Amino acid sequence: MPPLRAALVAVGLVVAIATPVQASAAPAISVENGRTQPVFSYADAIRESVLVESTVDSDSDGVLDRVRVDIIRPKESGPGLKVASIIDESPYYDNSGRGNEAERKVYDADGNIVKFPLWYDNYFVPRGYAFLAVDMIGTTRSTGCPDVGGKADILGGKAVIDWLNGRATATKLDGVTPAVADWSTGKAGMIGKSYDGTLANGVAATGVEGLETIVPISAISSWYKYQRMNGVIYNFNYQSYLGNAVDTDPDAKCAAVRAYADANDGDDTGNYNPYWAERDYIAGTLGDVSKVKASVFVVHTVNDLNVKPDNFSVWWDALAKQGVPRKIWVGQTQHVDPFDFEGQRDRWVDTLHAWFDYWLVGVGNDVMKQPRADVQTGRTEWITLRDWPEPAAQNHLFRPAADGTLGLVQAQNGETATFTDVRQSENAMVANITTPAAGRIAFTTSELSKDIRMSGTPEISLQVKLDKPTSNLTALLVDFGTDERIAWRTNQGIRNLTTQSCYGESTAADDGCYFDVATNMTTAPLEIVARGWIDVQNRDSISASNPLAVGSYGEVKWLTLPQDYKFKAGHRIGLIIAGTDSTYSGEPATGAKVTVDLQRSRVRIPLVLAPGETITEADVRARRAAPWVAPAEPEWPAPEYRFW
Repeated sequence: MPPLRAALVAVGLVVAIATPVQASAAPAISVENGRTQPVFSYADAIRESVLVESTVDSDSDGVLDRVRVDIIRPKESGPGLKVASIIDESPYYDNSGRGNEAERKVYDADGNIVKFPLWYDNYFVPRGYAFLAVDMIGTTRSTGCPDVGGKADILGGKAVIDWLNGRATATKLDGVTPAVADWSTGKAGMIGKSYDGTLANGVAATGVEGLETIVPISAISSWYKYQRMNGVIYNFNYQSYLGNAVDTDPDAKCAAVRAYADANDGDDTGNYNPYWAERDYIAGTLGDVSKVKASVFVVHTVNDLNVKPDNFSVWWDALAKQGVPRKIWVGQTQHVDPFDFEGQRDRWVDTLHAWFDYWLVGVGNDVMKQPRADVQTGRTEWITLRDWPEPAAQNHLFRPAADGTLGLVQAQNGETATFTDVRQSENAMVANITTPAAGRIAFTTSELSKDIRMSGTPEISLQVKLDKPTSNLTALLVDFGTDERIAWRTNQGIRNLTTQSCYGESTAADDGCYFDVATNMTTAPLEIVARGWIDVQNRDSISASNPLAVGSYGEVKWLTLPQDYKFKAGHRIGLIIAGTDSTYSGEPATGAKVTVDLQRSRVRIPLVLAPGETITEADVRARRAAPWVAPAEPEWPAPEYRFW
């Protein structure tokens, strides 16, 4: 696109040039209406790079790994004007790129940084921040090997925070000349989507001093949760695969690290083990939630089937129990940055601006007095809540019956249902459910008499008997009813428009302009609202296998992924129980015959009701006046997975 004027845009597409300061006065950080103001020149900003020495030698070459840090900061920053730092540490700067437009770092012929991906630099540097684009160890221009969530990944980022606070050493790119962050206040915030946000979670879990806040977007809090649920494996040998994907060096350099991952990831059992404990930021061995000193602004979407939403819900709950200051946005697309939530770009930029100003600069704005949670309820519709899940949500037990109904009253003694653990897609599991199928059992309410909103995490509890030692189990909570829905399975649920909006200032080499987006919508007769998986032999522990005695009943209880969803009046709530889900698991089916004792089985659903409102059996299990014919197999594309 053509070069833009150097001073372009405040939030909202309004072209504005900052009011010039008097020539005799050096610019200082300026605050108006609770926000820092763009009084520094982006074009004249200092662009520099340093190599921070870490505490790890991930490639075992006898030299501590060095972390490449590309920095842009106001030219006035230094001993006389110290500034706070916003950090995006990423493994994607020279491969997948960052953001919806997959931007990469750009260097000149001498290796100097000339373009920083994303808009954070364009917007925040004129407002008196430094922006640091950090190459994760083993990627782009850092040395070492990717550790896929382990020590090298996390301690490399920690070293950068330590350097900003004078606790670690760095050099210029010549590897000799010392580099000192004499321009740093020591206060830093980490932000990023996907792997980048994961690094922010992990560094915060070390309790490093100086990391004041993090903004993890679609981020992992436990790599076990990213690759497993209750012993069910999503992908085999994924850790080594991802480590190789983000490392553009010759394969041989880090082959030993990848071999270690394959040997220790427990793909033979699916169990949680020391490998995963190192990569668990909630209750792990490298870091844990009790050490978090930073405030946390979580952003995630409930239909993210890449970094599945239990990665944010369990983390969020653990942060709450520790009293960590926090805020959350909950979206409805798939693996999407809030910058690309339709109609929310201005509001996101302003909210993030207020958040960083409050936590990094000490601006007395109202960001912590606002409602804690923003939740998307439709294409461009959002509500605010004092917390998430909705604090008013109450658990209701829905119970399956042998006639295929789902209601509030227990089935009769002796009522059972059976199916066989076969490998099949989710599309097949939800197809034609009023026609019996050997590979699943299905139950539905009647047409709902009122709108019912779910907020939180359903729990499945089954009494099962197997004719083999174990079986994979899938539970799907389904909304049956034709409606216009967000098509999150297609391109993450969004599409680029031809128009652009700009944030911050620009140069010919690095502008802050990005394509506007719209949400993909579709009309469909059903939607899978929540889903969850378990290997029956992990019913008691994710760390140890305990086969169920053949022919004996046992309780199998597990949480699905979380959701925030409205079941509309006239729709039906469906519960599908099946075996191996080929859409999300690479495991083979066991072929076990599964018998479910319906009287002792139920699903707990957290529902939001108006004050004084109740749900009765008549609301959900009225006898049908005419037979209901369930919709055929949906023509859904397979969900797309995107690293970035």
